[in-house]
Parts: sequence; structure tokens; C-alpha cells
Amino acid sequence: MILLDKSKLENSALIEEACSLKNAGFIGKEQLDFIKKEFPVLNNHKNILVRIGFFLLGCFLYSSLCGVISLLGLSGIEESWKIFPYLFAIIGVVGSEILTKQDYHHHGLDDAFILGLQLNIGFAVGVSTDGDNILAITIAVTIVSLIAYLRYVHLLSALVFYLAFTVTLGYAIFDFLQAGQAILPFFMMLYGIGTYYFCRRIISKLEESFYYNGILLIKSLSLILLYFSGNYLVVREFSASLADTYYEVSPEIPFAFFFWIFTFGIPVLYLVFALKNKDRIMLWISFAAIAFSFYSFRFYYSVLPIEVALTLGGVVLFAIAFLSIKRLKHKETGLTFKPDRISNSTTFLNAEALIIASTFGMKPEVKSPESPMEFGGGGFSGGGSEGNF
Repeated sequence: MILLDKSKLENSALIEEACSLKNAGFIGKEQLDFIKKEFPVLNNHKNILVRIGFFLLGCFLYSSLCGVISLLGLSGIEESWKIFPYLFAIIGVVGSEILTKQDYHHHGLDDAFILGLQLNIGFAVGVSTDGDNILAITIAVTIVSLIAYLRYVHLLSALVFYLAFTVTLGYAIFDFLQAGQAILPFFMMLYGIGTYYFCRRIISKLEESFYYNGILLIKSLSLILLYFSGNYLVVREFSASLADTYYEVSPEIPFAFFFWIFTFGIPVLYLVFALKNKDRIMLWISFAAIAFSFYSFRFYYSVLPIEVALTLGGVVLFAIAFLSIKRLKHKETGLTFKPDRISNSTTFLNAEALIIASTFGMKPEVKSPESPMEFGGGGFSGGGSEGNF
């Protein structure tokens, strides 16, 4: 299923870990250069600005090819214009295959063609159904994005897949069930919890490590989805927009007390589990959720003027940060204020192999350089002594 060279894909991960080890001071620059020389990698860009530049270049190339196809088909546009989006999608498939076979991965050019393929598939299905069947569009994008992720190991495709699949389930619940609007928040809560534990189980049994980042992304998105599914502000405003009853103030929702408890309880649970399991991503999500929870409360109940609320909030955050730093700054293990020498928690998974590779070499055909110090002979004793120095 994977079109990329698996060995080069694994080498790219090893190079990233080697760079982390070098930055942390565990290996030297010479060892890192040796590893980069001995392990061929894929053609990618770590600099986000460079990648965005190549992505824009790829979009221009993709649109130019689509424009050529459109010009060639202008003569029969009245009868066959609906086939153009499918032709544009085929261009995306061909471009993605060619670039991937040439070892382009997270480069920018491949991003443009892979994402353009998914966009044109959705557009093609929408044109074929006259835009009346949203479920067909989301199902098509879900399938294509999943295939793109599995075949090209494209991280953004994993994001598109989860979003499209979530919209598909939500729209199906709302459209086909009579009480769909009432049960939609609770269904999304269960769906988010199920996705989180499903991804945890997959990660624990994952054999092909290059799928790790995509599954981790979906796992993190499931936490965000779980929180927003029960957030009072989101549920109330979204329900009002679906029911066409939104005027100046949205109407109160049933089980409001439950959603208020959920709004402030879930971020606290995230914070507790993040500290207990040392999960940095969940920790950041918990901070963002706590901030949005206070915003949700203030959206309906303005207790203090905005400047006073911001000032008091800043004082509280400063006090929490000061006390936490004072308590943790002398701890050497566990939760500590000491700087993290390696930000990637998976770096040590292959640290031993990297150190061995950089020290002894991995390829037997690699010939070590000859030493400038000549040995042999000897002054007075030992085999081969010649009576001189």
C-alpha cells in the first residue's frame, strides 16, 4: 500500500532522532554527519516557510495543468463540463504518484497535489449530485483522504480524514434520526472517547512507526472534539443555528447544568491525566480548554469589566506559575522545571542503534580512513623489531 521507500522513510525518522540527540549533547557533529552520510533519506523540508513556498509553487503548477485541460475541452463544455473535476482529480493522482516515486515527502510540491486530489474529488461528487447530497461528498473525501494517508504517509491527509469522517457521522445522525439534534452532542462525546482509546490501542501495538504521527494527531483531535461536544457555548449556539431560532440571544438548552459541569470538568480531568501520564499534548489542550471555558462563561455572564477580569486573571496565572516554579525547580526527575534536553519523547527509542551506528558504522563495505600514524617495527622488543625507532 505504501508507495514510499520504507527504508528511506525509516531513515528520515532516524535522522530526526539523531539531530535531537546532537542538540541534547549525546552525540557530536561528526557522528551526526556520519549518520546523515550513511543513511539515504527522502526529499523533504523541515523549514515550514520553505515548505509553504513549494506548496504555493505546487498549487500554481496544479492549477496550470487543470487550466490546460479546461482550454482543451472548451469546445464541448456545454455537454461535458461536469467531467472536468474528475479529470482534475486524475491530474492530482498522477502528480502525487510521480512525486512520491521520486521520494518527495512533506516537501510542499507533493502536499499541493495530494490535497488538490482530495479537494477535486469532493468537488466532483458535489457537481455530480448538484450539491444536494452533502453526505456523498463527505464520504468520498473520507475514503480518498484515508487512502492518501495510508499510501503516501501524508500527515495532513490524516487531518482531512478525521474531519471528514466526523462530519459524515454527525450529518448522518442529524439527517436520518428523528431525535438527531438532541442526541448529537452525546454521540460526539462517545465518538471522541472511542476514538481516543482506539488510537491508544493502535499506538501500543503499532509495528510500522511511520504511521505514528498521524495516529497521534487523530488522538489529539479526539480530545478536542470531546471537549467541544460538551462545551455549553458550542452546544447552545450550534443548536440554535440548526433550529433556525437564533435571533439576538440563543434560547436555553436542555440539561444546561450538565453542560456547564462538562465545560469546566473536562479541562480539569485533562490536566490531571496529563500530569499523571506525563502527556505534553494533553497538557497544552487542557490549558486551551480551561481558557475557552472561562470565555464560554463570560460570553453569557459578564461578572466583571473586561479590564478587571484580565488583570485578575493575569495575577492568578502569575501566582500559579511562580509557586509551581518554586516548587519544581530543584526536582531532577518526574515533573520538573528543569529544561528538557530532548523535546521529542520518542527520541531514545533508537538512541542505542544511532550511537552504535555513529561509532562503529552500519555498513561493512565502508572502509575506515587510514591512520596517519605508522605502526610496525619497534626499537628493542616485540615481534618485528628492527633495532631502530
